[in-house]
Amino acid sequence: MTKARLTTFGAALIGAAIFLVLGLPLPWLLGPMLACLIVALSGARMAGAGQLGIFMRTFLGVAVGASITPQVLAGLPAIGASLAIVPVFIGVIALIGYPLFRRVFGFDHPTAWYAAMPGGLQDMLVFGEEAGGDIRALSLIHATRILVIVTVAPLIMTLYWQVDLSQPPGAPIAGVGWDQIALMVAAGFLGWKIAERAGLFGASILGPMILTAALSLAGLIQTRPPAEIIQAAQFFIGIAVGAKYAGITARELRIDVTAGLAYSLILAGISLIFFEVIYMLGLAPALDAFLAFLPGGQAEMVVIAIIAGADLAYVVSHHILRILIVILLAPVVARLMRR
Repeated sequence: MTKARLTTFGAALIGAAIFLVLGLPLPWLLGPMLACLIVALSGARMAGAGQLGIFMRTFLGVAVGASITPQVLAGLPAIGASLAIVPVFIGVIALIGYPLFRRVFGFDHPTAWYAAMPGGLQDMLVFGEEAGGDIRALSLIHATRILVIVTVAPLIMTLYWQVDLSQPPGAPIAGVGWDQIALMVAAGFLGWKIAERAGLFGASILGPMILTAALSLAGLIQTRPPAEIIQAAQFFIGIAVGAKYAGITARELRIDVTAGLAYSLILAGISLIFFEVIYMLGLAPALDAFLAFLPGGQAEMVVIAIIAGADLAYVVSHHILRILIVILLAPVVARLMRR
């Protein structure tokens, strides 16, 4: 293991330990994320967890897939009205975000457009780079969006709904059969690799989710991953977000991170408006609507939804639809705007 990676893992463990000792929410996610952020901003060399980190994300897809039962599928048509609001949500974000990055912060067209898009971080980086955008600026802006939303959301949930986010995200590993764990590990790895080979967006989460859902509907997988595995997944996600700031310069901090921070606060305001609309129309419980319309990272929002005990099918379906619409339409609209 390289020195940079040792530094990263050491910081993440210290961050998790501090959060655990202080009884703070989401200790295995926010602790590593904020600790790695602080170390990265200090100028230390850091490195992500590589393929191991991606593999650990697969268990979030497994957790969602294991929650999909015949009863859940039967209830999906009932959320159609709520899903229909997602394209409007994306449109409002684009109309506000693009001018902000283009006119206020002075980014070029492709960078401004893909910075404004509330899609998956990796997808927006790929599209932005192909369009000639500033890949480093996009990375920092989207990392800041995820960092702010994932940090603020638990505070709101704790203060407003009194949700206990320090509770274990599932049954202990001792209470889950090893045959079930083996099936979940296989579903996570195979689902990830098959989806990756097929070119599916969010392959490390959606592939395992689809394969696990099939096994769940067939009655083969009967439980979600144990708490310890979900906590390990949180740990690696925290590292992935915090380490994105490694090597940051004063100029990037002043322009890119400031732009990402301003945009995150605007996004939070837009999300709260749509959350109120969904709740007032009686389309979903307040907590589910709140988590479904927060444009954080897919993996991060799945973690929070699992620990909060939210309706996973409702929350995840909204995030998948949001990312799918952005991936399909963002490149097309970007080309039309350039013309």
